[in-house]
Amino acid sequence: MQLPSTFAGRMEKILGTEYDEFMRSYEQKRLYGLRVNNRKISTEQFLKIAPFHLTRIPWIENGFYYEEQDQPGKHPYYSAGLYYLQEPSAMTPANILPVNPGERVLDLCAAPGGKSTELGVKLKGQGLLVANDISASRAKALLKNIELFGIPNALITSEPPVNLMRYFGAYFDKILIDAPCSGEGMFRKDPSMIKSWEKNGPEFYAKIQREIILQAAAMLKPGGQMLYSTCTFSAEEDEGTIEYLLSEDPSFHVIPIAGRYEGFAPAKPELVGGREEIRGCVRIWPHRMNGEGHFVALLQKDESGASEASLGNSAARRIFEFPELAEFLKPVRTGLNLERLEARQEKISALPAEMGDLKGLHYLRTGLYLGELKKKRFEPSQAFAMALEKEAFPAIISLPSEDIRVRKYLKGETIDVSGLPILASGSWQLVCVDGYPLGWGKLTNGNLKNKYHPGWRWQS
Repeated sequence: MQLPSTFAGRMEKILGTEYDEFMRSYEQKRLYGLRVNNRKISTEQFLKIAPFHLTRIPWIENGFYYEEQDQPGKHPYYSAGLYYLQEPSAMTPANILPVNPGERVLDLCAAPGGKSTELGVKLKGQGLLVANDISASRAKALLKNIELFGIPNALITSEPPVNLMRYFGAYFDKILIDAPCSGEGMFRKDPSMIKSWEKNGPEFYAKIQREIILQAAAMLKPGGQMLYSTCTFSAEEDEGTIEYLLSEDPSFHVIPIAGRYEGFAPAKPELVGGREEIRGCVRIWPHRMNGEGHFVALLQKDESGASEASLGNSAARRIFEFPELAEFLKPVRTGLNLERLEARQEKISALPAEMGDLKGLHYLRTGLYLGELKKKRFEPSQAFAMALEKEAFPAIISLPSEDIRVRKYLKGETIDVSGLPILASGSWQLVCVDGYPLGWGKLTNGNLKNKYHPGWRWQS
């Protein structure tokens, strides 16, 4: 791989005697990572059913390396939302940020959703996850991954951070900023990033990052914690951005994480003439750990400061106002909070308790989209299917992962289910793979009319 001479020269100055070892890491094959969705399955149970060659990622409790030939993205378990495919070092930020059920959490630059999905799992269906991406097209991919993971308490927005700052104020308990960056840690995984780096390098992104981190800081309530990360090695974008925040907002301090795992290298404040506390931030180097590279900084806001913001509640309705939905749910053990409902053009969503009035905010989804009212009947959504736990629905068609009908279903085809135990002809069925929900179908004369989301269907 031909690396830019400017980049190589700068890395030699940063790494000194480790430079040659760092450069040799580019001769190694890229790494592949998989993170288990502990909302749907425990890590131990996943290991019992996973047909892949897995090796634990030492610093990620639910993370594994897999072999390229495994192709887990083409396995039905992926469509059941049992895991997310993510570069191993990129799993670190959401793993490090301490999120507790019931908190208000913001993932500011969230698409395509790798970090948001883990934050949502940590919330355990309580509190509120706001997952935002300024790009509307990328936000659509974010929405799919949130729904695939079965996370019911998320607000998906597509706004510039400054707009969110004006709307929320100091509202969040925890904030994650995986900032847009020059992507130096992606060169081995995606060599096309080199051309992008040559066009827009560290100076370009450092300006953006400094705007974003101050805007995020304003949305963190006193005593809250914020995690800043990048997938680049540039000191200007990493230590330099943290130095800038600490200089501009003295209410913040660094929470040391450098010693939590033996491979975590301390940050280098001397590269930016900065303060010693920045050394508590972490650099993941590809020659020290089996990851492409990352920078992670955990910060806390002092308890003193502006009072916590509170949003006015949005108008919500109760389930008895939707008799078709209430009838559908009678035999269902949802395990979900359905106390606050919203209907928009006959589409019904369950709102998180923390959801405020969203007037003036551009969003793609509020809470959990349950389904749609059509001619005095209720049709459940794909998102609702993915949020249900195993055996929550009384009528289930569960097929083993190797059954050819699973793949036919995921392609949107009608499948023959004669011979399988069924509830009643014409009834809704929750289609599962080895007991884990994939989506809906409706029985007609021994065949299953496919209700799998058209936009999610397998193409091959």
